[in-house]
Amino acid sequence: MQMNLIKSCLFRSSFWLRLAALFSLFLLGGCADNWGWYVVNPATDTGRQNLAFLIDGLYYTMALSVTAISISICLGLIVALPGLSARRTPKTINRVFVELVRAIPILVLILWVYYGLPQVAGISISVFWAGVLALAISDSAFQAEIFRAGIQSIDRGQYEAAQSISLNYRNTMRYVILPQAIKRILPALGNQLVYMLKMSSLVSVIGMQELTRRANELVVTEYRPLEIYTILVLEYLVVILIVSAGVRWLERRLDTS
Repeated sequence: MQMNLIKSCLFRSSFWLRLAALFSLFLLGGCADNWGWYVVNPATDTGRQNLAFLIDGLYYTMALSVTAISISICLGLIVALPGLSARRTPKTINRVFVELVRAIPILVLILWVYYGLPQVAGISISVFWAGVLALAISDSAFQAEIFRAGIQSIDRGQYEAAQSISLNYRNTMRYVILPQAIKRILPALGNQLVYMLKMSSLVSVIGMQELTRRANELVVTEYRPLEIYTILVLEYLVVILIVSAGVRWLERRLDTS
């Protein structure tokens, strides 16, 4: 009877709930024999400490990702506007920046910003801000292309309508073009936020105490990589599903506004 009830619930649930249920069965099945789930078992003191240690890294992951994506959006918009110019020089600046940044692997950029930039510029930079700067610069090239495509998708008549009521270029962009463009590029912006959350794990190579770094340190002390990395996967999965749901909710709000 219980099995029939479980099957009925799974049948009526969404795809993601089914996937989560199957994954949970997989985990429960692995609790036997030589699987060491005791290291993350909330019923024990050690398990609670390990889980708290892992979850604390979520704050740094979110802070790193949100700060970097905010900077990259602003920088991407600034870079995108010269690409819309009719003059050759601004367009050339846009293309050089975008192509140069896109050609550099993000891991290499993180290492260069943290180890190379202080020597070149003679400044001291923390692990957090080195990660933010590298992620923001890398993502800004993609943001610039997203903004450029979104702005170019707006009908030419919108510009003419703005000019007919004596709006200058700045106010035309602020009040007419960008609000419409953002509605169209919101899914792409949400996708970049998810991308940023995942790429933030690379900052662990320079010692940033985010989710992946903490999981690696816990593996070194507990010697249970399967169980710890499984919890890490679940953490990223939950965070990204919540972010994706938030982006879809915002899309619906903008569609009805």
